[in-house]
Amino acid sequence: MTEGPGFDMRAQYTKYEYSVPMRDGTRLFTSVLVPKDDSTTYPILLMRSPFGVGPYGPDEVFPIGRQTEALLRAGYIFVRQDVRGRLMSEGDFTHATPHQPNKPSRTDVDESTDTWDTVEWLLAHIPKHNGRVGIYGISYVGFFTAAGIIDTHPAIKAASPQAPVADLFLGDDWFHGGAFMLAHAFNSAWAYQPQSGPTRPPLVEIPFDWGTHDGYEFYLRAGTLAELTARIAGNPTWLEFMEHSSNDEFWQARAIWKHLSNIRCPVLVVGGWFDAEDLSGPLRVYHAIREQNAGVPTTLVMGPWTHGGWSNTDGRRLGSVDFATDTAEFYRQQIILPFFEHHLKDGQDPELPGAWVFETGTNVWRRYDDWPAPDAAPRTLYLREAGGLSFDPPTEADASDVYVSDPAKPVPWLAYTALTMPDEYMVSDQRFAATRPDVLVYATGPLEEDLAVAGPISPKLFVSTTGTDADWIVKLIDVYPPDRSMLEASGAVEAWSPPVTLAGYQQLVRGWPLRGKFRRSLETPEPFEPGKVESIEFTMPDVNHVFRRGHRVMIQVQSTWFPLIDRNPQTFVDIPSAKPEDFQVATQRVVRSSDQPSGVEIHVLPAR
Repeated sequence: MTEGPGFDMRAQYTKYEYSVPMRDGTRLFTSVLVPKDDSTTYPILLMRSPFGVGPYGPDEVFPIGRQTEALLRAGYIFVRQDVRGRLMSEGDFTHATPHQPNKPSRTDVDESTDTWDTVEWLLAHIPKHNGRVGIYGISYVGFFTAAGIIDTHPAIKAASPQAPVADLFLGDDWFHGGAFMLAHAFNSAWAYQPQSGPTRPPLVEIPFDWGTHDGYEFYLRAGTLAELTARIAGNPTWLEFMEHSSNDEFWQARAIWKHLSNIRCPVLVVGGWFDAEDLSGPLRVYHAIREQNAGVPTTLVMGPWTHGGWSNTDGRRLGSVDFATDTAEFYRQQIILPFFEHHLKDGQDPELPGAWVFETGTNVWRRYDDWPAPDAAPRTLYLREAGGLSFDPPTEADASDVYVSDPAKPVPWLAYTALTMPDEYMVSDQRFAATRPDVLVYATGPLEEDLAVAGPISPKLFVSTTGTDADWIVKLIDVYPPDRSMLEASGAVEAWSPPVTLAGYQQLVRGWPLRGKFRRSLETPEPFEPGKVESIEFTMPDVNHVFRRGHRVMIQVQSTWFPLIDRNPQTFVDIPSAKPEDFQVATQRVVRSSDQPSGVEIHVLPAR
């Protein structure tokens, strides 16, 4: 079965719409595509979504990505459902519905019970099925997939949570390292407007009046978070962000990864190394399922993809970075389709490993029994004198580097203008940042051999600030050699910019912030004592990248990354209610001495 043009959904499928009752009487709108060929039975593929399953009406077909097309071509009963409280379903919508382990009453419902009740209804009312159900979905739909297989219904024989939201404070979507993901959160908050009863989407969306094409300019003009909140008063999702700016009970109750137990079907977890929204989710879900469900076949697939990029692109490139092959088509034909065909139709066993991950730099797929790769060993790259970076620790007794961080002049996240968060930022050229005085830069010399890094990245820094709070942003960068002269498109998605040369290109491999007041606890913030050196440690999401011979490894350290994350006032205050006068210039210090050796721990694979 191959991808390609010419697939006619109406010719192959008949669409039906139902109002499916849950155990508490709430009815959920459910759209069903049934193959017209009734000479055989078909498995059911279920997708539960908060984004709407329109266009609504039995004669209306919906646009499909290449992943869904591959499955529809293979022949499945395809079911899409509005989750409770969204679009045409009844009930009240709750972000990342908290799981209820004990349900003594029929009115105690969550996504596992709604999934169970939906499967029961489908088995009883949809003809020509073979008794087997698969469930999958991307992003927030991936959350509903993961939540739906807790206490798995016996008919669910395979599940694929893809870029699943696992913990909205611990690294997914809206908070990274305690820092607020400003641009993404502001753009996302508009998607979840309250509704009273089933509601069709508006025929015409009214665009937000940005007043500029430059997000950096927009958010600086907007001022403090309090001033921005006043401008968009009444948006309930945004107010949740502002009212819960630490990892409090609100977010902890929504951490679905803690409840991924009693799973009784094979699971294929999918994610992208350059997913700007939900990179942490698939890694967290994968580990939670393997740890809490002994013996359940679980595979992690990570490709060189943006958010959902495996579904509807060829996966060949991102911005200026070329991955040398159509990685997404390989995944669709060699991994996801055989996975469902095997478990739902008794097709050939694809013999999936514990982890099937794409290695950037060399641009090859790697198979491992587990992830991170079991033979990857931790090593520390130390910050050294004169902007050096080395596996050898520093020898100086008293050495440090300083920079001045000004919230009024924050380090931008991109070298070009963009209103919303472009996918390309995950591999964007960092040369513009390396020239700023408020960014510390450390680099190795040209590598004599390939350096293969597989696993989490963990900065371990000794720092001080003249303020009482500070953000510490660490970026791991692959510096291309000076003889790499090929020109490539810049990858800017919202504004034209000229081609860039890859000679000396500083490719972001991974970047992550830590909001300093959360250095000891994401639940209980603490101020810094001005001038006092403290150790801070945090962990970035995994990478699987080879720094090639002749390339250099670079680390950049900074305290603003705007408007990707909101500005820290650099005074210890509740940032959502901070006043303009709370924002203060601060001098930041990073110590790199023999007794306080700042560095970044990576996991290195043996030479091949």
